[in-house]
Amino acid sequence: MITRRKALIALGTAALAPLAAAQQQNKVWRVGFLSARHVDFIESDNYYGPFTQGMRELGYVVGKNLVIEWRSADGKSERLPGLAAELVRLKIDVLATAGTPATVAAQKATSAIPIVMINAGDPVGSGLVKSLARPAGNSTGLSIMTAELGPKLLEMLAAMTPKAARVAVLLHPANDANLLALRNIEAAATKLGITILPIEARTPKDIADGFALMTRQHTEALIVPLEGLFQQQKNQILALVAKQRLPSIAAYREYVEAGGLISYGQNVGDSYRRAATYIDKIFKGANPGELPVEQPTKFELFINMKTAKALGIKVPQSLLVQATKVIE
Repeated sequence: MITRRKALIALGTAALAPLAAAQQQNKVWRVGFLSARHVDFIESDNYYGPFTQGMRELGYVVGKNLVIEWRSADGKSERLPGLAAELVRLKIDVLATAGTPATVAAQKATSAIPIVMINAGDPVGSGLVKSLARPAGNSTGLSIMTAELGPKLLEMLAAMTPKAARVAVLLHPANDANLLALRNIEAAATKLGITILPIEARTPKDIADGFALMTRQHTEALIVPLEGLFQQQKNQILALVAKQRLPSIAAYREYVEAGGLISYGQNVGDSYRRAATYIDKIFKGANPGELPVEQPTKFELFINMKTAKALGIKVPQSLLVQATKVIE
C-alpha cells in the first residue's frame, strides 16, 4: 500500500527530474586541456582542430555551452605540473591531457577531477591506470602504442636502408612511453645486428646537439617517436635530417607530409576527435574509472617518394603495397 508520504516523495522526485534536465542542458561546461606541444591556431591544428570538432559534433560549442581552458608547456615538460595545478584551480569539469607526461602531471595535481587521456603510451605499464578494461581512479581515455610499435618502426626503416648498421633514436627522458619504446627497439635491434644510439632531448638545443652527435657517431638512420617536443620541433628535425641526408621514420603522418621519408602509426588527429566522446560520457554522469581505455586498431603507413629519390633510396615493393598513402 502506497502511503501519503511515499506518494508525495514520488511526486516531488518526478517534478525535479525535468528541472535537473533543464539545468544540465543550460550548463556551461568547462574543460581544461593540457599539452606539452604549443597551442596556437587551434581550429586549423591537425590535432586540436579535430578535438574541438569532436566536441561540436556532440553538441558542445565554445562560446555557447563550452569553455576550453588551453594550457601548453611549449615543449618544456618541466612546466606541466604548474600548468596542471593552474587548471585544477579553475574548477574545471574535465581535464583532457595530450600525451603521457601531461597525464602524469594531471594525476599528481588532482585525484577528484575526471581526466581524459589522449594518446598516452602504455597507460598500464606507466602506472596511469590499473587496467585497460577497468582503469579505476579518475582517469580514462585513449592510448597510443608507442612502445609496442618501436620494433615495427625499426623493421620498416631497416627495409628502407638495409645497409644501415647504426640507428639513432630520439627520446625525451621525461616521457615514460619513449623509454619503453627504446627498450623494445634495442631488443629488436639485437636480432637484426643493428647498433642503437639513444639521443636524449629536452629542448630544441638538445635536438641540435643530438644531430651533431649523430654525425660524430656516423649514424646512418633515425627513429622519431611520438612526443610533444618532437612534434613541435618537426621542422627543425626535418631541416637537420635533410642537411645530414639521414633516412628517418616517425610515428605520425604529419612528419612525412612535411617532407619526412616514412611514418607508421595511428591517426593521431582521429584520437583527439574521439576523446570528445569520453568527455561527453563523463558530462552525462559516467565514472571515468569504469570507462575502458581505448587502444588503436588501425595504423597508417605514409611514404614520401620525393624524399626517397632525394636520398637515393629505392623503396621496397613490400612497403609500397602496404602504404596508406604515397606522396609523389
